[in-house]
Amino acid sequence: MATTQDYRLGDYTFPRGWFMIATSEEINTHKPVAVRFFGRDFALYRGQATGRVVLLDAYCPHMKTHLAAENDTSYVIIDGGGTNIEGDSIRCPYHAWRFGPDGQCDDIPYHEGPIPKTACVKAWPVAESMGAIWIWHDPENGEPEWDHPSLPQWDDDAWVHWRFDDLGILEQHPQEVIDNICDYGHLSPIHGSTVERYENEFDGHLATQRQCGPHRTLVGEDGESPVLHTITTYHGPGVLLSHLTGYYESYLMIVHTPVEDGSVKVWHALLVKSPGGNKVATVEDGIAARQFQDASKAAFMQDFQVWTNKAPCLNGLFLPSDGPFMKARIWYKQFYNPRARKDEFQSKVNGVYVPKGTVAYTE
Repeated sequence: MATTQDYRLGDYTFPRGWFMIATSEEINTHKPVAVRFFGRDFALYRGQATGRVVLLDAYCPHMKTHLAAENDTSYVIIDGGGTNIEGDSIRCPYHAWRFGPDGQCDDIPYHEGPIPKTACVKAWPVAESMGAIWIWHDPENGEPEWDHPSLPQWDDDAWVHWRFDDLGILEQHPQEVIDNICDYGHLSPIHGSTVERYENEFDGHLATQRQCGPHRTLVGEDGESPVLHTITTYHGPGVLLSHLTGYYESYLMIVHTPVEDGSVKVWHALLVKSPGGNKVATVEDGIAARQFQDASKAAFMQDFQVWTNKAPCLNGLFLPSDGPFMKARIWYKQFYNPRARKDEFQSKVNGVYVPKGTVAYTE
């Protein structure tokens, strides 16, 4: 397992940006959920008072009890009707200290006098959209630099909502996944694509791939593929959104979130506009959309299977016709270094790049 240091990415072990940590459905429960990302443990829950999403560091400062670990024997849990969530707060199952959604302890049942200000856990910036829970992760604890992931099509009745394909843990550093955004050379051997036009563009925290051509995996019932256009953009280091046209208009989302230094959790999803052209998606539209999402997942698994079995690419033997790998790797470094240095990395890569021997998409 290669680490961030092995890839020489920068000062921080884990990058700055928005990352998915759960589906909304996973926390539509009366119990807190224990999750682990960025090499640390969290307590995630939906407040019972307002429905807000709360994410706290997992361990109570009193005696380091996990606030969200499975527990059905503590009377904190039993007296709480099977949960230690209380309103929008959460109680430690060991000594019943209660922490608000801001992470501050606001009640110690057996204690008289003021509660120490140090009786707190870190509360993390979170957002909920498109059926997912997002965290803003920043080693510098700064405010979000861009908006959390969202699509206006999510609120349009003509679009069939995705279901999340949970692909589990990939034992690779996320650098290996990010490389895919500029990998022109793999499109034909892996996906069976006949690429007619292709280009990459880097612009601030965005990295985009534009390409079009027939595809051997994303095909219709007749086994034929139209010319598919994909405009694919990484919004920061962990969220890929791709607009697909040429078959069913859709938005592909692939997200990966670091778990440990050298592993990521991966989800896949596809938002599809009514295949029947209806203003309000029908049951039949939903069936067709699910079938198309399965085909999209099959295409992604062609990448995933290679990643699962490859060695870390620390010093690749890149060719000019492969794609702008080194530009993408420089772009990626901005998220592993202080935000004060981001212009240093962006200025080296901002622009449009076309692999040698290919036709630019915008032509």
